[in-house]
Amino acid sequence: MTAQLLTIEVGRFDAGRAELKLTGDLDFDSAPELIAAVTELRREGYQQLVIDLAGVGLCDSSGLSAFVVAHRGGSAPIRLTGVSANLRQLLDRTGLAELLEMSATTEDDVQAAG
Repeated sequence: MTAQLLTIEVGRFDAGRAELKLTGDLDFDSAPELIAAVTELRREGYQQLVIDLAGVGLCDSSGLSAFVVAHRGGSAPIRLTGVSANLRQLLDRTGLAELLEMSATTEDDVQAAG
């Protein structure tokens, strides 16, 4: 199985809110890209950040670490959307689900919440 290159699309909105839409694998090689994108947005004054993970196929410990770094760098919590059932389980097991805000947006999450 080959790694899927990570792409990050950034949408900047008013009132200091930005959304990062990730597609591909969030792993050791690509986690620094997420950290760099979040750092740049923070420098530009964006504090409310939403990270859409619906297009992420794999997230390893480096990806989880990137979420922690992103969270610590701002004054508002990071919100994750499009979290797969597998990633949600990983976030729960590591305690990161308590640190980060998550929105139920995937079909599995909506059914679990319903």
